[in-house]
Amino acid sequence: MSDTKHNEFDVDDPRLTAYALGELEGAERAEVERLLAEHPEARAFVAELSATANELERGLAHEPKLELSAEQRASIAHRARPAPVLARRWVWLGAAAAGILALTGFAFYLEGKRAGEMMTRTAAVLTGGSRGDDPPASRAVFGTVGYADGSTNSPNNSKVTPTALLSTGTAAPADANEIVAYEEAPLSETSGGSAIGVGSAGPAGRSSTVQYGRGLSKSKERTVAATRMELRGLGYVGNDASGGVQLQEREGNTEAYAPIVENPFKLAAQDPLSTFSIDVDTASYANVRRFLNSGQLPPPDAVRVEELLNYFRFEYPKADGERPFSVSARVASCPWAPRHQLVQVGLRGQDIDLEKRTPSNLVFLIDVSGSMNSPDKLPLLVSSMKLLVEQLDGRDRLAMVVYAGASGVVLPSTTCDYKTVIVNALESLQAGGSTNGAAGIELAYQIAQQNFTQEGQNRVVLCTDGDFNVGVTDDGSLTRLIEAKRQSGVFLSVLGFGTGNTKDAKMELLADKGNGNYAYIDTLNEARKVLVHEMGGTLFTIAKDVKLQLEFNPAEVQAYRLIGYENRMLAHQDFNDDKKDAGEIGAGHNVTALYEIVPVGVPFQASGVDPLKYQAPATTSTAARSGELLNLKLRYKAPNGDTSKLIETPVRATNASWQEAPPDFKFASAVAGFGLVLRKSANIGSFTLNDAFQLATQGVGEDVGGYRKEFVELVRKAAALQAATDGKPRVR
Repeated sequence: MSDTKHNEFDVDDPRLTAYALGELEGAERAEVERLLAEHPEARAFVAELSATANELERGLAHEPKLELSAEQRASIAHRARPAPVLARRWVWLGAAAAGILALTGFAFYLEGKRAGEMMTRTAAVLTGGSRGDDPPASRAVFGTVGYADGSTNSPNNSKVTPTALLSTGTAAPADANEIVAYEEAPLSETSGGSAIGVGSAGPAGRSSTVQYGRGLSKSKERTVAATRMELRGLGYVGNDASGGVQLQEREGNTEAYAPIVENPFKLAAQDPLSTFSIDVDTASYANVRRFLNSGQLPPPDAVRVEELLNYFRFEYPKADGERPFSVSARVASCPWAPRHQLVQVGLRGQDIDLEKRTPSNLVFLIDVSGSMNSPDKLPLLVSSMKLLVEQLDGRDRLAMVVYAGASGVVLPSTTCDYKTVIVNALESLQAGGSTNGAAGIELAYQIAQQNFTQEGQNRVVLCTDGDFNVGVTDDGSLTRLIEAKRQSGVFLSVLGFGTGNTKDAKMELLADKGNGNYAYIDTLNEARKVLVHEMGGTLFTIAKDVKLQLEFNPAEVQAYRLIGYENRMLAHQDFNDDKKDAGEIGAGHNVTALYEIVPVGVPFQASGVDPLKYQAPATTSTAARSGELLNLKLRYKAPNGDTSKLIETPVRATNASWQEAPPDFKFASAVAGFGLVLRKSANIGSFTLNDAFQLATQGVGEDVGGYRKEFVELVRKAAALQAATDGKPRVR
């Protein structure tokens, strides 16, 4: 940059704008990044441009048919080069806001002419910010509002005429922090109305709160009283804030969980094989904790026992040799069915030295739709991702894509030496708009592929509540999209956030099909666990398509059932099929699976088909008399491999009791029993949450991180909640 000195930078240099828009590559991009590393003012300026460009994209995305011409884009680009005087930057921002308002208003007028397509519209607000040293009145708030659906909200099914109201905040008096102004539009036979209330800026250096309201008819009576006004606080605080928000009516709980049908007992003589894909997801545990901490028992289908188990680390043997993980098994009696046995199968991934790790090419794909406008969603997301950014360094590259009604690049792929630039981009995010998740996925994978590294990890990290409601939204189409993208060698991890409309089933499905893992972030402590303490497992895959197949010896085992993993079951022939997708293991990950076994000779009433008429029971081989309980086989591939490798381990029978078992076995049994009680399992017998509490207390052990003690307290809370609903005894 010829005009840039060592101790200053040129704000008129067009390459700064081009970098903010993701249009620089190669040497030019590297040169700009070196400049940003030296000048905090330059970093802040570029982050400001990126945020503003993203806001323009989100504002225009509501009307996809209205696009800027080349001349208009050139004009905006020209205005995006402010002079060193700070005031000129805000003049440009105000002009951009006014342009969006004009375009949105024109689009609104066009929509009003489509009488046959009248639907309830969601109002959009664009707020323009002012700095603490600027006149308070410059913080104007503009808005357009929607209209009511004549076929459902207006009397006599009459068509409605869209009514747009605009209420703008004015300068606050010197002694005030907040102004709330709104207007209501009465509904009549021919018109539907909505209204918006907004707050204006307080005096220089003071903070203010913006509120909005929306009124729609909820009655077919022809009366002004049919208009209902609803005000909500947005928590819009500070003198530098700006951005778009989406007005939405309050809705009930729309959280979605996939139904789970518990694995039944199977007769070893009829079906001795059990085949499934491993799972390292932990989302269900954090989600169950969120329910219990809020004073609710979780829905049974929110409880996936395998994810409760895999939340915890167990002292399985360390991997040795060339294998990326160890495989082990332990057998003892079953706490809830003492004449049965419990088999604990454990996998432990190799730990990696983070100082010697390979580079990462990451793309944060962040949901900034209106549904993310909640303290436990976007704000928690931003704080969480900052924790991960702190763990990255110059070996790593990071890009940031956001999506709402449309998708856009907030940060082009940038080396992680420039943490300030990355953090500024995160802090610029604001929620508003509908949710076109598929468009964001397409763009994120495109950027990941453009910056693909052969030596390290390539991963998209999707952060969302899973509420996709625009574009490709059905599970089948999303599955096919993700399955196609994973062929590129880019893996997908999913981090879930928030309450009320969490689409758990969709997020689990995306992570499963994207060769990644799914975690739910309910607190900053959970973010620290997933993204800091377990960063290796979250980001660094050491084996993919990991499948387990157990063959039970009918001479020792009368019946068996796999506890959990209901949505991971595979056909037996899938075990040897290398084209069949399965689960992934990250560095340091633990995987735990429990089987409940009915030994031969124990009374057992099997449900199933009648005995065969034309075939006698199969005869057993010599190996059946070896004292082996089962044979454990495992297949896995290297992260970039296509051919699987086989591990085979026999497990011998034992008469050990659970009382004599080590703490790890007791704790794993307690976690499984806890999950089965919450799921109201038909196979849990008389086992109670009080029993789970006592068992977990005996299994706490060393408890690095305090996660097991936290679980003990969760069991106590669950017992108290259950006692309040169905009279079960409290934990004491």
